[in-house]
Amino acid sequence: MNATAARTWNVWGGLITLATIACAVVWAFPLYWGVVSSLKPEDEVVRPYIELWPETLTFQHYVHAIFATQIGAWYLNSVVVALGVTVICVFTSMLCGYAISQLRFPGRTALWWLILASFMVPTQALIINHFVLVAQLGLLNTWAGIMLPQLIHPVIIIVYKQFFDQVPRDFREAAVMDNASEFAILFKVYLPMNWGVTTALSIVCFIWTWNAFLWPFLAVTKTEMMTVTVGITQVNDAFGIYYARELAAAVLAGLPVALAYLFFQRRVTEAITLSAGIKG
Repeated sequence: MNATAARTWNVWGGLITLATIACAVVWAFPLYWGVVSSLKPEDEVVRPYIELWPETLTFQHYVHAIFATQIGAWYLNSVVVALGVTVICVFTSMLCGYAISQLRFPGRTALWWLILASFMVPTQALIINHFVLVAQLGLLNTWAGIMLPQLIHPVIIIVYKQFFDQVPRDFREAAVMDNASEFAILFKVYLPMNWGVTTALSIVCFIWTWNAFLWPFLAVTKTEMMTVTVGITQVNDAFGIYYARELAAAVLAGLPVALAYLFFQRRVTEAITLSAGIKG
């Protein structure tokens, strides 16, 4: 590569870097603005001009969100629901993916196409059916009612099925020769080889469930049974909305998933890459 071509590449590289930085700033600024505004007194938040840093730093809105609301109960509800959905969804998806990949049974192909078809149906299109069924079962305002419609994620089944398809058949044949049951083959042969995939899918499923708003909002009317994403909408006052309090509650609601992403960034990226590959 001659000097002119090298300079051209350097210029393009610099432009791409600047564009990336600009996109990152545009994406991150609302997050920064929300955190900074939650640290301002209310009169500073409603000023008609932009202040990038509070004149008076205060944590009173966080104190109010923690001690004057039911955020502790909302956190508990979110943790129970997110963990329950993650464990059940990942476990059942693993079993389903293994069965479709490794077993031969009547209706296997039809079941696989049904899963692929369900992946193309937006969840919002099924909200009315979910609400009617959960209401008829008497599960509104319960953890089970919040969890049930969120237990099926076709993409997790598809990822597992693709992974099991790629495992050499020699492992399964050797286990069958040792008279291993299907559960033994799955948990003692296949599962140890896909702990990375399972961990990544579990983290992403947990984040999906924690961030869910529409269904928990419809399934719960009692304040004490709300998840944290729904509960923060109740952080208001008899005299109107206090934006700084709302923002402080929103920051507290998003903090667990933000920390989870920071600690498990590589696994989350891996799962997103797998999901993007499926969608592509």
